[in-house]
Amino acid sequence: MVYRFVRTLLRILYSILFPLDVRGKEHIPKEGPVLLCANHISLLDPPAIGIWLERRISFFAKAELFKIPLLASILRQLGAIPVRRGARDRKALTATLEVLKQGGMVGIFPEGTRVKSGMLEEAKKGVAFFALRSDAVVVPTAIIGPYRLFRKTKIVYGPPVDLSSYRNGKPNSAVMEEVSGLIMQHIRRLAQESIEQTINLHTIE
Repeated sequence: MVYRFVRTLLRILYSILFPLDVRGKEHIPKEGPVLLCANHISLLDPPAIGIWLERRISFFAKAELFKIPLLASILRQLGAIPVRRGARDRKALTATLEVLKQGGMVGIFPEGTRVKSGMLEEAKKGVAFFALRSDAVVVPTAIIGPYRLFRKTKIVYGPPVDLSSYRNGKPNSAVMEEVSGLIMQHIRRLAQESIEQTINLHTIE
């Protein structure tokens, strides 16, 4: 109930202030575990990649926010996963894998931090950990910004990343680094293709 209310409210706000041009929703499975992996350019990103999806999506939230009683209750009802910054948070890792195990969808930003310049950086190994420790479908997502009032920002969901060849056996550090790089490569390709399509469209016009 709370999730749907907040999602509806955000849909209205974004439609007015930061309208979104959403493409590729057909690539997101209607059920089963999904890891939605996107580049990160703004605090506006989490709602942007989730509000126009019919499925519930969980994101990480700073553990400190869960110390505020009312806010903590709302965050839990939204499916937020508390995480301690600057440390290997085993509880957050376990909670995330549990969401995926239960067939849920988790949104994650492989770069690990916001990159305001819009330039895509290297992915952290955390995204590979979740991808390889679960059976989740990994959907690359490109956010083509920047966000500007009353102007459209494009969100593009791409075809799932094929990780079948990496899911045999226990992954080591080198494998996780390769998988993280592969996921980021798909995000870059989505962004580049979308930008090129926009340029070509303007050229034709």
